Amino acid sequence: MRESEAPRRRRGRSRRRRQARLRRALLAALVAGSVLLVSAGWVGFRGWQARAHLVNAAGLARDLSAQVVTGDTERARRTLAALQEQAAAARAATGDPGWRLGRQAPYAGDNLVAVRQIAVAIDDLAREAFPALLRTDLSTLLPKAGRLDVQRLRALSTDLAAIDATVRRSRASLAEVPTAGLVDQVRAALAGLRGEIDRLAGLTAAAGQATRLLPPLLGVAGPRSYLLVSQNPAELRATGGLIGAYALLHAEGGRVRLGRQGTSAQLGRFTKALKVPEEVRALWGDLPGIYPADVNLTPHFPTAAALYREMYRRKTGTAVDGVLAVDPVVLSYLLKATGPVMVPGGVPLAADTVVRTLLSEAYQRLDLREQDEYFATAAASVFHTLFTKNVDPMGLLSAFDRSVTERRILFWSARPEEQRTLGDSRMAGVLPEKDTVPTVGVFLNDGSGAKLGYYLRPEATLTVGDCQDDGSRELRLRVTLRSTAPKTGLSESVLGLGLAGDPYTVRTLVSVYSPAGGGVQGARLDGADLPVGTGTERKRQVATANIEVPPGASRTVEVTVHTAKTGSGTAELWLTPTATPWTTQVTTAPSCDQ
Repeated sequence: MRESEAPRRRRGRSRRRRQARLRRALLAALVAGSVLLVSAGWVGFRGWQARAHLVNAAGLARDLSAQVVTGDTERARRTLAALQEQAAAARAATGDPGWRLGRQAPYAGDNLVAVRQIAVAIDDLAREAFPALLRTDLSTLLPKAGRLDVQRLRALSTDLAAIDATVRRSRASLAEVPTAGLVDQVRAALAGLRGEIDRLAGLTAAAGQATRLLPPLLGVAGPRSYLLVSQNPAELRATGGLIGAYALLHAEGGRVRLGRQGTSAQLGRFTKALKVPEEVRALWGDLPGIYPADVNLTPHFPTAAALYREMYRRKTGTAVDGVLAVDPVVLSYLLKATGPVMVPGGVPLAADTVVRTLLSEAYQRLDLREQDEYFATAAASVFHTLFTKNVDPMGLLSAFDRSVTERRILFWSARPEEQRTLGDSRMAGVLPEKDTVPTVGVFLNDGSGAKLGYYLRPEATLTVGDCQDDGSRELRLRVTLRSTAPKTGLSESVLGLGLAGDPYTVRTLVSVYSPAGGGVQGARLDGADLPVGTGTERKRQVATANIEVPPGASRTVEVTVHTAKTGSGTAELWLTPTATPWTTQVTTAPSCDQ
């Protein structure tokens, strides 16, 4: 009997132990479930808080960037205080233990990690970069009363280096955030912030470059000379417009003065063509090496500037240190800071009317000789105002910032070490052989032999399409050219050669450049197949078509291009600056690794 009771007691004890373990497991599961539910609710609540703070902070950051550049110091200080409050709150909302626990969860975890990194980046900018930028006197970058203060510029260089380092750290941190698995709202927030920081990084990098380059460029270490050339978008070229007039700039000891002036026509035609890069020659023949007005058929400004410099040297015997290009739209931005400028023998140049005055009215009321004299006098008057008068420096900085962003100010140095410092910045006008983001170029060259570009109204949309099996991406480009030219009444100097047959029809050579390493797959004009000429330049496939637009009409070109291997769901457009800015839209897509 005792022998039979012992096994029963052992079985009973074993059963009770299993039941105890089961109760403990159930209790643990209940507790864990409760913790997860509470944590999920807490994270959801904190996420709602973080989203509100981040939306506010992003808007404040955009406002603050604009206020810093325009010099609106009082408003900028108030905006900064509000930004710091919102950014700190967003960082706190995404930094507690519940949030850290949620980051380990599948699916939702990636989004929580991304939101946290966005919050940290904005807070770092609010606490470090923006206060320092607000304390920095960016007006030091500009000459005052015609002279650059080199000592103040050197002090500014140290401050800008620290600011730029903070911005670059935030930029690098956000670049590492994977977009696969992110919900649409988080992905859109990340893309928007990346865009804003890219713009801020461009500003701080450019300002830093300026502090290093301006002293030697302005002759602190010895005299320098440059060609200031005016691009005329009434007669389009890829970088903006035909180079019609030039002026020689002399810089020494931080001071700049205006020298001789002339026109491209005075440089003449070169019977023995200058050496042109083989790819450019395959696209445009010897034209860029023969005619000064054709050097910028290529969008790669260093090629155009080097050719123009050599033509000037052969004609005058003077070898300049670089080439600076501007257009009348730049003048309209600058005149907002200077106010109207009087031109002897002409009408005043004002911000709201200077583009029309220089690109339309002057051709209607003046003959060819008078036009050249008027343009030279206008350039001298604006130069005198900019470099000898005390003009609002922050207004000028804002004008320069906008002009560089739109690629309306371009600079090339004949000194390789300075050109390397400029790198692939917008101001350098370099067509890069590698893309950080797939970039499609749309470059316009006049084919009419006329000055009808003033009447062109261009639009472009770029849609990021499907991921291909080879890792490339399809991009769909749509370009519409509309002409506002009248059917009668224009002067002979506007109508020019009338190479389209009807002298009032705008003929434009439209060149589409694929992203680096990509290609062009097909083109259509108003729904019909469009034959194109093809070539390559700087590791990009090029397709060029002749598009003719009668007065009051529009034509639409649709082109399919593909990228090199990329996971990116974003893309960018690079466009020829025109008299009237383009209307553009880029539609992004999820990355290929989702």
